[in-house]
Amino acid sequence: MQTYLTTDELSARIKYDSRTIRERLKDSVLLEGRHYIRPFGGRKTLYIWEHIETDMARVKTNGPVSIPMSSGGRLHG
Repeated sequence: MQTYLTTDELSARIKYDSRTIRERLKDSVLLEGRHYIRPFGGRKTLYIWEHIETDMARVKTNGPVSIPMSSGGRLHG
């Protein structure tokens, strides 16, 4: 069973403003079909909590840790 949330309900759970979810996260981090659906082909968006929770906990590792330097280089550590 999946838990479907409105934008406001998701906002309360992840502590992001509803507007940020709609304008910055949706379609860049939150993907249609994975993180949200539009039931019955409508405008309403329902977020799938279990998929969002799983992906938020996932640690992204792209190799060694590096810190960007103002000169354009990177400090590897």
